[in-house]
Amino acid sequence: MNPIALLDYAGVAVFAATGALAASRKQLDIIGFLFLASVTGIGGGTLRDVILNLPVFWVANSSYVLICAAAAVLVFFAAHRMESRWKWLLWLDAIGLAAFSVMGAAKGLAITGSPVVSVITGVLTATSGGILRDLLAGEPSVLLRPEIYVTAALTGAAIFTAGDVTGLPPIVSELAGFAAAFAVRGGALRFGWTFPAYKSRPGRRPEDIP
Repeated sequence: MNPIALLDYAGVAVFAATGALAASRKQLDIIGFLFLASVTGIGGGTLRDVILNLPVFWVANSSYVLICAAAAVLVFFAAHRMESRWKWLLWLDAIGLAAFSVMGAAKGLAITGSPVVSVITGVLTATSGGILRDLLAGEPSVLLRPEIYVTAALTGAAIFTAGDVTGLPPIVSELAGFAAAFAVRGGALRFGWTFPAYKSRPGRRPEDIP
């Protein structure tokens, strides 16, 4: 199994676990766990494949759905042993984001040959599942939290793409992209890295701007 395939399966499993952890925080039943795990695990890749006009990956290979189900069941019986499920969710999400940023970029580049499309599909694959999870679970959206999120996926996808188009060995490009995305997201979680927020000019409120 090549490194991209391993990242793919690992990303689905980790993202599915974050969906199940969100379900545990809401004290849902096993069906709720299965639903949130599946939406989180395969949601980003589904959106990517629809945009690229490809057969949806989990329809062709049901192993992905089984991975989501296994993660949901495991978390259903083990979540109570985790002291801080929110902390686990954030760090597992960071791992999934790093893996999917590379995997999504690799698929976009392989299908279209466009570095721009590669970066975009990497970001979409890495972030869409987490966004759907938060919306459905009623959690604060990753997009609205102050620390860096989408930028981490953008960094990972861009570094992988740059390495691939310049002729680096695939494993080097993949590991570099994964490490960069995880480092940026991990730094944001550990040290609170953020971008400066927009502030309205004196005398003007945001709602007054046409």
